[in-house]
Amino acid sequence: MAPAVSPSKHAEAPLTLTQETPRTLGFLDQSAFWANLGVSLLGFSGALALLNPLGDVPLSFLAALTAAVVGSLVGTAMVGLAAVPGAQTGAPAMVLLRGLFGARLSYLPTVLNIVQLLGWGAFELWVIAQGAKAIFGDTVPYAVWVVLGGVITTALTIRPLGAVRLLRRYVTIAVIVAMVWFTVALFREGPAVEAGSWTGFPAAVDYVIALSVSWVPLAADYARHSRTPRAAFNGAVVGYSIAQVACLALGIAALALVGGNTENVWDPFVAAPLGALFFGILVLRETDQSFANVYSTAMSVHNLLPKVDRRILSVSIGALITGLALVVDVTKYTVFLGLIGAVFVPMFAVLAVDYFLLGGRRSWDTAADAPSRWLMLLPWALGFTTYWLLAALPEVGWWKSLWTGAREMIGFTPQPWMSAAVGAFLVAALITLVVGRLGRTARG
Repeated sequence: MAPAVSPSKHAEAPLTLTQETPRTLGFLDQSAFWANLGVSLLGFSGALALLNPLGDVPLSFLAALTAAVVGSLVGTAMVGLAAVPGAQTGAPAMVLLRGLFGARLSYLPTVLNIVQLLGWGAFELWVIAQGAKAIFGDTVPYAVWVVLGGVITTALTIRPLGAVRLLRRYVTIAVIVAMVWFTVALFREGPAVEAGSWTGFPAAVDYVIALSVSWVPLAADYARHSRTPRAAFNGAVVGYSIAQVACLALGIAALALVGGNTENVWDPFVAAPLGALFFGILVLRETDQSFANVYSTAMSVHNLLPKVDRRILSVSIGALITGLALVVDVTKYTVFLGLIGAVFVPMFAVLAVDYFLLGGRRSWDTAADAPSRWLMLLPWALGFTTYWLLAALPEVGWWKSLWTGAREMIGFTPQPWMSAAVGAFLVAALITLVVGRLGRTARG
């Protein structure tokens, strides 16, 4: 798919996969977009998984903050690198995978991405509704907030590039003001951050990487509209990493003020002077998260159905996640993040090595008949396996038993200093180098 440049800075995203790709987004557009994605109400409550990733050995404030910085930089570097091929080829993220796996095999990660995006979209509508209830109480039913959030989300997807420009011009400034306001308000209260250890530091880093890397399979959907690859990379890394660290730091402070109770983590925000107003800004801003998930779901479906109007897809997907948000089980949130990291960290490693190091970018085939490359599934699968051999296992009976049994069978015990995300990335990358040397012409 050859990139195309539109002469109009107000051009919109194409309606089908076969139409031209306008390049209208500069560094400021993209950094603002990613900064808004880095600030999440889920991040405030999710700070508990950062503070106590092992469940019984809390980190010190310094260790948790360091994990936030390290995990954000590593994760956003992955996001930024994943954005570069999109900027260079003009192809959406899942269409890019045709060059890695072949057209038909790319359907596997595409379906997985659709599933995770539907889950994320539903989570975001749930958190929008919960955030609104934190301000207004139970005067308005939960379902009303979900539907309202779903309508706003879907409306933004109709003109997605216009939505990105809107974020840069207006929303980002309001969010910065709100975050500064809450930083002063919460830390003025002197949250009693308890002493802790560094024991769970690798697991905390894995958690933060998972927060970031969940955007890897979406990055090219927006970078394809970037004026330059450099703007796409820098916008993602700078915008998202700064915002995510600030968000997690505020979450740690809020949790300290409410004794670690995640159900009440938003209370200090609302209780602060003018808190309801500024928290309302953050709740409204949360719709950019659900917008990104719905729009990228449509882009993923385009890899399967390239000629369907994206507006039809967006409206249908928006209605679906709205329905899911009414029944979603939010208690599986951290498990969900772990699964995302296990799938997409090694897949990104395979893509990065093949595209940047093995010369793939010179002949990257995103055509609808791109031949299958079965061998590239091997490093992805081995990276996925490595992740779960090293990771802190979720409390899901059969899944935990499966990987505990696998560890016992090979006589392996993961150590506290081991990082699942880093290990999975390295294994997938090294195996890709090996199979890549067998020749990019190897086809299934």
